Amino acid sequence: MLTGGPGAGKTAVLEGLQQRGYPVVNEVARKVIAERKARGLSPRPAPRAFAETILEQDLRNYASAAESDAEVVFFDRSLLDALGGLAQLGALSDARRLQLLRDYPYHDPVFLFPPWPEIYRTDSERDQSLAESVRVYHSIKDWYSACGYTLDEVPQGTIDERCDNLLAKLGV
Repeated sequence: MLTGGPGAGKTAVLEGLQQRGYPVVNEVARKVIAERKARGLSPRPAPRAFAETILEQDLRNYASAAESDAEVVFFDRSLLDALGGLAQLGALSDARRLQLLRDYPYHDPVFLFPPWPEIYRTDSERDQSLAESVRVYHSIKDWYSACGYTLDEVPQGTIDERCDNLLAKLGV
């Protein structure tokens, strides 16, 4: 799984992995934002509704990936990100968090993409500032650690170098 703040290169690396034949699961938040904007709505609903919507789709994506024959599936973020959002809002019980972590495990370590100001860009679904991206990165880093995951920080480099790094660490 790949995670980190917005604009750190996760999607570009996922596209590189997909071009190499690996299945990927794209980030849900971007999809939700694009769909809402296409319907003339604000990009994001209220924070709790946004996190719950993302979590529901993440659960479906996990189930679909688990049904595939693929040895490795790369996720752009995961249900842990949605759980982190719910936890920040005080809308996640310890019991629910522990149950979901137990029922939906991901490969450990998780690949963490640190902020990279030189490549950071906003777009139609990414409206956060670089400062907000850095804040999200630290929040995600703390949350994944609190959930028991080891984080493997992905070094800067070309897309191919970053893909090679991930694949070498996975031994594939």
